Amino acid sequence: MDKDIMRTVCEQDMCCGCMACVETCHKDAINIVDSLRAFNAVKNDNCVECGLCERVCPQNNTPTANDSIAWNQGWARDEKTRIGASSGGYVSAISKAFVKSGGCVCSCVFENSEFGFKFAKTIEELKGFAGSKYVKSNPKGVYGKLKQMLREGEQVLFVGLPCQVAGVKNFVGSKLQDGLYTVDLICHGTPSPLVLDKFFNEHGVSLGDIKAISFRYKVHFAVYKDNQSMVPEGNVDSYTIAFHHGYSYTNNCYECRYAKKERVSDVTLGDAWGSSLSELSSGKGVSLALCQTEKGGELMRMADILTYDIDLDIAIGHNAQLNAPSLKPANWEQFFGDMAKGKTLDRLVKKYMFKAYIRQVVKYICIKLHIVKLGGIVYQINYQKHK
Repeated sequence: MDKDIMRTVCEQDMCCGCMACVETCHKDAINIVDSLRAFNAVKNDNCVECGLCERVCPQNNTPTANDSIAWNQGWARDEKTRIGASSGGYVSAISKAFVKSGGCVCSCVFENSEFGFKFAKTIEELKGFAGSKYVKSNPKGVYGKLKQMLREGEQVLFVGLPCQVAGVKNFVGSKLQDGLYTVDLICHGTPSPLVLDKFFNEHGVSLGDIKAISFRYKVHFAVYKDNQSMVPEGNVDSYTIAFHHGYSYTNNCYECRYAKKERVSDVTLGDAWGSSLSELSSGKGVSLALCQTEKGGELMRMADILTYDIDLDIAIGHNAQLNAPSLKPANWEQFFGDMAKGKTLDRLVKKYMFKAYIRQVVKYICIKLHIVKLGGIVYQINYQKHK
């Protein structure tokens, strides 16, 4: 479709990909167009201009955001929960407590070659939720079911990115909020899943062959056996480098309306970077929690976690997205232009992030010569193939 004649649900190239508009449309009149650099929710000829999609869109309608009333740092008391998590394990501990209380958790999981969302009512079903996902996930298919569960009096905890939490709250509506609990994850930005697919294909791997995937891990506490990676242990792959340098996000992320101190969720969770507890944590990670509502306080109290005070200014100072969106690199357009021409992510990182590329070369040499020891959290894609 010609970009100039797109009839989009929200401002062109600003779609966050939450899929709430797709699910609220009863006419199958919305298609999500993914161009690597941007998502667009595009209306097709079935559209009757009822306006439901615009109203549910979190880019058009921002739910009420609140200041934090409490902020903590710490980790899960249970060692297995903590080791299996990408940070201090707060997300997993809260989810386990919620399930044990009789509630249902809805969160992201990698399954059938996609990062989608599922519901979990048992501890066993929660296992696929652990770990950070440095890619856009797709909640399509869960909105209606979640709303129906709330209508039937169930309590549901939704764990997702801030824009996804906003989409859920808009879809559910104000009358069903009592049974809905929400956790948003501090987000730098997210790439299209097509970027991840491209990266794997460049290394001769298909997402269809992969059983499990992690984007960072604790080097001395691996929870998966038979892990594979595109780079040696301790080095950072080009997908992860591009992510951390803010090159690979979709266009909307650089103007994110949810990257601020006021949050739309009950609890905001992330990494407690710069924490005074880093040495005490033994390299297992420290979680950060910002609590906005009494519901959020309830979630924190029910979880089996250790909590310590943290200075909010320090927390925000080490999590820039609690203040503002990620900055778009000056040559972001050229980066995606070269990607569209078929250049590999390895070549793009070498061209646009040369210092980071050289650091990995030096790090590889230092690891081989045993000058640098591996430890702590490693940022590297690891995966397991189906047997």
